[in-house]
Amino acid sequence: MNREERVQASYKILDSLRMDHGLYKASTSSTYNFCWIRDSFYMSLPYLDKNDGLYEASYHRIFDMLKEYEDKLTYHTHVRPTHRYEYIHPRYTADTVQEVPVEWGNCQHDAWGAIVWGVGMGIKQGKKMLRDQHDHTILQKLVGYLECVHFWEDADNGAWEEWREVHTSSVGACVAGLEAVKDTVFVHQSSIDRGRKALGRLFPHESGSRPYDLIQLSMVYPFNVLTKEESLVIIKQIEQHLLRSRGVARYLGDSYYSTLEEKDGRNLPLYHYYGEEAEWVMGYLFLSLSHLKLGNISEAERYLNLTDEVMLSNGALPELYYATSEQFNENHTLGWNSALYILTKEAIDKER
Repeated sequence: MNREERVQASYKILDSLRMDHGLYKASTSSTYNFCWIRDSFYMSLPYLDKNDGLYEASYHRIFDMLKEYEDKLTYHTHVRPTHRYEYIHPRYTADTVQEVPVEWGNCQHDAWGAIVWGVGMGIKQGKKMLRDQHDHTILQKLVGYLECVHFWEDADNGAWEEWREVHTSSVGACVAGLEAVKDTVFVHQSSIDRGRKALGRLFPHESGSRPYDLIQLSMVYPFNVLTKEESLVIIKQIEQHLLRSRGVARYLGDSYYSTLEEKDGRNLPLYHYYGEEAEWVMGYLFLSLSHLKLGNISEAERYLNLTDEVMLSNGALPELYYATSEQFNENHTLGWNSALYILTKEAIDKER
């Protein structure tokens, strides 16, 4: 399978995961058979520069979903949540787009910052992101929600949905989102300023317990909230500490799908899992896109080549491989990965 065929296979995977309502199931596996807001955000990105209506359709369904929970959204534009269930959920049933009624790591500011950014980028592309005044109102309330929760200091569960800390990747997504829509709805400049101060205060760490984390690359691509010099620091520390033979570890001591999880569980100190972390394929693609953002085309190509080497024969990309192994987990058609593959290949083509 040549690279163009791999891209077409990736588009077919996205087509297979797209629900009729416009959002995406995260994977074909039974464990990821939900619509995560973050996954739908990334899976819609390949269509940002297309004129087929698919990009807008994803956001219109999110607006419609938020209208169903508008009372909750409105309340938390002026009253900060105190319980986990009060936060706007990041995961929904695939068929009916209803909140999954489980109290879990559902405080995820990065997901909603990403959606606000995605709306702003669509508007900049000339897309009809806001169909009517009600959509405009929902966007304004979503901005108000991010400001009300004090995203710059509110500990959230982050992209990996684990313990709560202030995560720079979450703060960065929110800063990028507010910047993207400040000409469309009202945004307090002080909120953006507080977010940027928090990024400066925590840099170059992801959180108090994680000095480096794969998801920090999202601040380089797609959110572009770091300077070139800061971006290089993030890239280099991830390459130095987290780069593996078949992907990138999410962070040092990650127990999720580690080779020790089944035997030892997930609650031991992080150092117990050092060297046994799962290797996430998306890390190669985030590194490729981040290098490309800095103009390092040869490095971008190198990471795309590495991704080709771990792609399955049908063009699917596993979520992850077990440490130092060719064995992958059950989520072996992860839509987020397919979307990043398309974005990487098309972005490199534009630079040639």
